[in-house]
Amino acid sequence: MAKKNCIPVKPWCPFCGQDVAPPKPPVQRKMNEFTMGECSCGAVYVCDQTGHNLGAAMVECLVHASHDNWELAWDLTPEEDYLTDQIDNYDEVTHQVIETRNLDGRAVRGVLYFVRMNQEFAEMPGQEGKQQGATPCQPAMRPQVEPIRDPKRIKQKASKAGVQALADASDIDSLVDLAFDDAKTLRYLQRLLYAPEPGLRWHYAFILGQVCGRYASQKPGAVSDLLHRLFEACSDSAATHWGLIEAVGSIIAARPDIFGAFTAHLLMYRTMPTTRVQTLWALAAIAKARPDIVRSTPFYSLFPMLGHPDPLTRGHAVLLFGLLKATEVKSQLEGLTHDGAMLTLYHEGRPEQTTVATLAQQALQRVMSASAPQS
Repeated sequence: MAKKNCIPVKPWCPFCGQDVAPPKPPVQRKMNEFTMGECSCGAVYVCDQTGHNLGAAMVECLVHASHDNWELAWDLTPEEDYLTDQIDNYDEVTHQVIETRNLDGRAVRGVLYFVRMNQEFAEMPGQEGKQQGATPCQPAMRPQVEPIRDPKRIKQKASKAGVQALADASDIDSLVDLAFDDAKTLRYLQRLLYAPEPGLRWHYAFILGQVCGRYASQKPGAVSDLLHRLFEACSDSAATHWGLIEAVGSIIAARPDIFGAFTAHLLMYRTMPTTRVQTLWALAAIAKARPDIVRSTPFYSLFPMLGHPDPLTRGHAVLLFGLLKATEVKSQLEGLTHDGAMLTLYHEGRPEQTTVATLAQQALQRVMSASAPQS
């Protein structure tokens, strides 16, 4: 049997996808057991080097996330008040996650355990300093929580044909149930993105986003892993990018409170002819839910898209800047209110015919409302 390759990677936050710093001993040691760290998205994490003390690690991480308020920590409800996840095979010596359990003769069994509080607890008194400069992936409201499935239920097994049939029927409820029963559901949905018909790709991307949005309330790590795979596929210049950017945008837009930090990575694909329009659409989908997330990125690099010769590009740029209420491009939008070029937009996976002029007029109304003096 061939030996499994050991490809170390930097550990990442399962909630926002950003690389995390090595855990360090806290300033004030309480239980004197675990090193810990904080992601810029608000998640906190602790390291259990042996992987045998996860119970204690969970407690210390939750107490730390509760700002050392033990009474609050015991009163919190999982999924409803906070989310948890973990990264296995972590080597604290090299600060890497590896694919095997042995590295240079050393056993690697470390676990990084993560907790991220919902917004109302993240903004407790005494945290004002931490809130300054907070990243946009922090939730603006209490996120919806998917109900926990009955552990005694008869679990279903996912199949390619079954997943496609449910996706074709837009049966999101059944797909979410199936995803909790069989994790392969997300992979089968991902494969549907390679459909040769563009309309189908947009439809499947929307369905995948909706399923992941609900699944992430209990399994954010699995969705974070999927986003990593989608971005990796986009970075492969030899591979097709069909449906990938659309799926990324749909997933982030469905749960910007968890995955908002992935938004900035989309800008890497803004200049590629095969992903330019899809990138603008993805950013617009996110902006519709959380415009502040997109505004926190270097979105001004997209201003020239308003003058692009391709009407699809112009139209999607107009849509984006209208949703952002971007007063910075007011004059450019005014110049496009007579642009009669036709284009097709996709809303919730369905095509809609419109013109650049119509989109510009709608965008201009939003911009004007943003710049109007408040009474």
